[in-house]
Amino acid sequence: MKPADTQLPLFALSNVVLFPRVKTPLHLFEPRYRQLARDALGGARRIGMVTVDPQHLDDISGDPPLCPIGCSGMVIEHQQLPDGRYNIVLLGEHRFRILEEVPRPEQRLYRVARVEILEDPYPIGDRERVARLRSNIVENVGVLVRRTQPDAPQALDPELFAGVDDETLVNTLANALALPPEEKQRLLEASSVPERFGLLAGALSFWRAELETGESGRSQPH
Repeated sequence: MKPADTQLPLFALSNVVLFPRVKTPLHLFEPRYRQLARDALGGARRIGMVTVDPQHLDDISGDPPLCPIGCSGMVIEHQQLPDGRYNIVLLGEHRFRILEEVPRPEQRLYRVARVEILEDPYPIGDRERVARLRSNIVENVGVLVRRTQPDAPQALDPELFAGVDDETLVNTLANALALPPEEKQRLLEASSVPERFGLLAGALSFWRAELETGESGRSQPH
């Protein structure tokens, strides 16, 4: 059972959005995040990934305002480098909402917040609509890959997704596709699995339309 209210150390970035059930590699080099890694590895191994408010990116080296919704991650792999930096892999667990930041003692360099763990509901009545959205998303991902990687037309086989459950699929694609961080944050903030499917389907349809009209400045899916 997920706790309703807990504390998490915060790792804030401008361009990484962690999703539940998705693995994300991270390189921690700032002194505050080296300390965070040491403390996390010596404790519950959980880190709260959050995105910096886009209007305050110039202050990312300080304590800028954060987006209210983040995702907790479990450190499942780690490597400490000789100079004290860390390479870690986080496995996304649960979305959370920041309730308040915990006062920081002088010796702690990183931020900690009291958070509310959020559910990702998937009502049975929405399964049929999600099935249609899923089909549309898989089709559009295939089109986007073929258009942006013409030398590898077989790069994406729809059968690759056949055994993947809906929540894992939508979260994995939201993480993997080259969508702007603002769009990924919007997907993370979706209050349910069906809502996230709807938002992702809309984003991919818009991206496909951009490509078809020659107006897309995005990089390729990866």
